[in-house]
Amino acid sequence: MLRSTSVTRQRRMRRIISGLGIVFLAWAIGFSTVADARVTRVEITRVESPTFEGRSFGDVGQYEKLVGRVFGEIDPKDPSSTLIVDMDLAPLNTRGMVEYSTDLFILRPVDALRGNGRLFFEVNNRGSLLSLGKLNDARSGGSNPTDAADVGNGFLMRQGYTFASSGWDVTASSSGNRLTITVPVAVNVDGSPIVGPSLEEFVVDNGTTMTGGLTYPVATRDQSKASLTVRVHYADLPVQVDTDKWEYVDERSIKLRPEGTPFTSGRLYEFVYPARDPTVAGIAFAALRDVATFLRRSVSDDGGRANPLAGRVEHVYSFAISQPARFMRDFVYLGFNQNEFGERVFDGVLNWIGGASGGFFNYRFAQPFRTHRQHIGRWFPERQFPFANQITHDPVTGRTDGRLRRCMDTDTCPNILEVNSANEYWVKSSSLLHTDIRGQDLVDPPNVRFYLFSSMPHVARAFGSRGPGICQQPRNPIAGSAGLRALLVALDEWVSTGREPPSSRVPLRADGTLVPAMPQDAVGFPMIPGILYEGLMTTGDYFDYGSSFDRGILTRLPPDLKGTPYPSFVPKTDADGNDVAGVRFP
Repeated sequence: MLRSTSVTRQRRMRRIISGLGIVFLAWAIGFSTVADARVTRVEITRVESPTFEGRSFGDVGQYEKLVGRVFGEIDPKDPSSTLIVDMDLAPLNTRGMVEYSTDLFILRPVDALRGNGRLFFEVNNRGSLLSLGKLNDARSGGSNPTDAADVGNGFLMRQGYTFASSGWDVTASSSGNRLTITVPVAVNVDGSPIVGPSLEEFVVDNGTTMTGGLTYPVATRDQSKASLTVRVHYADLPVQVDTDKWEYVDERSIKLRPEGTPFTSGRLYEFVYPARDPTVAGIAFAALRDVATFLRRSVSDDGGRANPLAGRVEHVYSFAISQPARFMRDFVYLGFNQNEFGERVFDGVLNWIGGASGGFFNYRFAQPFRTHRQHIGRWFPERQFPFANQITHDPVTGRTDGRLRRCMDTDTCPNILEVNSANEYWVKSSSLLHTDIRGQDLVDPPNVRFYLFSSMPHVARAFGSRGPGICQQPRNPIAGSAGLRALLVALDEWVSTGREPPSSRVPLRADGTLVPAMPQDAVGFPMIPGILYEGLMTTGDYFDYGSSFDRGILTRLPPDLKGTPYPSFVPKTDADGNDVAGVRFP
């Protein structure tokens, strides 16, 4: 839709004024009572205005970049805090609060009146920004996009979005301008270090890797307290590696012996050891909630420093790719889309390639970077009931639950678009998003839509992947950028005008387009000379991590595999091997 510049600016002015009214109301509420969880300080350390070499984007104009750090605190006695594992063991400040700090990155129109009143909040992937590459077809600008080429076709900017991202992954490295978060280390009530089992998996694609890193420091270097095993395939029995065949390099790494022995390419090495000093990783959920709330609602921080987005934000949308999409599924499930004022935090959620999983986010000795694949990462807690947004019953655990249960109780559910490639049906059990434990199709919740981008890989470059990479066959060149841009427009219309997005487009059990991975003729995948079809995929496994698992503490590592009771299905293909259902791309 085309609008005259004057009409557009008038509407934007009204939006700014309306936004300021909301901000001042929130300020008045906050002035009269001390919030239980909030951002206390914002420090903007660098401003680049204009950025992107002065490039201008339609009638929105130029953008500027702000980089800084956010400081916040959480009341450990707040009901939402009780869902954060080890929050009761986090050190307190003089006010009895738990503190954290996180990096902050903002892109905003230089002229506030030209923005569209929407905050596009990227939940970054291991500290890296990916959305400009995906939605703007940009080259990788890392987590510090600066040059004109770093913003690609300028889609988000031409739409007038304000862009923000903050750190959340406690294991994200600070190298390469990645966004990080600092949270406290949990300690025992008497102040002594917490010690417990932790599992590492080392898998390499080369023959030169000499050391395996540990996420947490080792509590003791007594090798008899640790175990190293190796196997070729996930289904193989692990083989013990004797203690004279490995050793600690330091408290954060091990190596194989004799000296100079590399880890074998493709092998699955599993190392269980006594770790210490677990971070309170689940604070990331509260930090994301509070940063997004501050940017939308506040005038200034506790010290009077201005909120850089005050009055600019009417609606907030999250966008996440892969790992952070799983984080957002847990964020909504745990009820963190409700802020301290009882308001909705994110109005819309666009998840790309997250599957039907959560993640290793809110546990003692958490490892947020872990992810299940067909071959690796299968022993870490990621795929736990509930899978679907709808409330269903699980006969395996005896629980009745759903991802939207808490936000439904508080009327704080966002509008959600769950979008997946074909890969997530094979390695992330995406069918569990829209089927129940019996393998039957579920009716969509009113606030959620599901889409399969047919025959698409997990990762594809904007202009096509080339060559085989580390695989045998050339990679699939298609990418989902155009579809994601269309769905962001649809999500905005759904939130701001009530116009519903397209109906879900996924394979279904009812029409025979969602099928078991074996046998091959059931899937419909063609017979190709020289290619062996094995139907390998991640399965709906059920693990026993020990009696404390419900409290987020893993005491049995590796876990006991109790079976694969959760049915997982894949899209049926046509005679060319392309998925029949879903959204098909050129």
